[in-house]
Amino acid sequence: MTTSMTTLVTTSMTTSSCQSTVQLYDLHPPLDDFRSEVLRGLMQPAKSISPKFLYDKQGAELFDEICELEEYYLTRTELSILQAYAPEIAAYLQEAVLVEFGSGSSQKVRILLDAMPDLLAYVALDISRQHLQESCENLAIAYPHLKTVAICADYMQPLELPNIPALQQRRRVGFFPGSTIGNLEPAEAVQFLKQAAILLGAGGGLLIGVDLQKSPDILEPAYNDAQGISAEFALNVLTRINRELGADFNRDQFEYTAVYNQTAGRIEMYITSLTAQTIHLDGVKIAFEQGERLRTEYSYKYSVPQFQALAALAGLEAAQVWIDPQQLFSLHYLQLPKR
Repeated sequence: MTTSMTTLVTTSMTTSSCQSTVQLYDLHPPLDDFRSEVLRGLMQPAKSISPKFLYDKQGAELFDEICELEEYYLTRTELSILQAYAPEIAAYLQEAVLVEFGSGSSQKVRILLDAMPDLLAYVALDISRQHLQESCENLAIAYPHLKTVAICADYMQPLELPNIPALQQRRRVGFFPGSTIGNLEPAEAVQFLKQAAILLGAGGGLLIGVDLQKSPDILEPAYNDAQGISAEFALNVLTRINRELGADFNRDQFEYTAVYNQTAGRIEMYITSLTAQTIHLDGVKIAFEQGERLRTEYSYKYSVPQFQALAALAGLEAAQVWIDPQQLFSLHYLQLPKR
């Protein structure tokens, strides 16, 4: 079912040099959705929690810290690709509205905005409302000519963009950095790409970051760093479930692990119970055996041909790909048919 725009909050900020406005559409899923999804995942034989629930305000801030870690090559490598090829990439985005899926701190999109001074409108989609609002307010101050629209929503679900003239008059190009597409099972990734194609429309495009296959010696430290920030990021979801849903997880009785499944081509991230225990959530008893794992994320790694084949299943045509010299990461531009 397509989500419609129901709640609009407009925030205005006055700085010493300009007045900037951000339009914020709040479509954050209700608490009941969070509760039902968490319960459903915890009651499966192989327990899991959707990675989207890792990104409350604290989780989003912890992920920003992860992006600065030496082990976490993904962010700095993708940034280096954007910086090296910004003018070339910008040529594919001319005369378009830029729609970013999972905007986060908006660090990467600033490289594109600097390369496209004539861009008129930018739409940021993110599930973390406070993080989204703060980053978009900062963007509106830095780029006062830019119409900035923030949509707090689960962007993995079908959406419609608001009926704003600036968003309707030009073609739409999506920006999905960070290799977040890897969090999805391949069939789910195809479904997301199909949904993105509908939102972006005929003649649009999608600029998407995809992590490449590589040695476990590089992959595993990237997702389980020596400082333990990756572990804190994962375990924070238990704190969130306790706070928002009234559960009684004891974080000291769980530990975080990340392993590379070479057969499946993915990093697998788990929270493991250190003892036999029972968790209570909304009147439901959830038993954990000692050593039982709760999956928080998968992160699939692709070769360039593998990902292009995946995109083709969604009806998207590979137009260009940019790769860093070490061949760690790829940035793809996919075209939507004009029809």
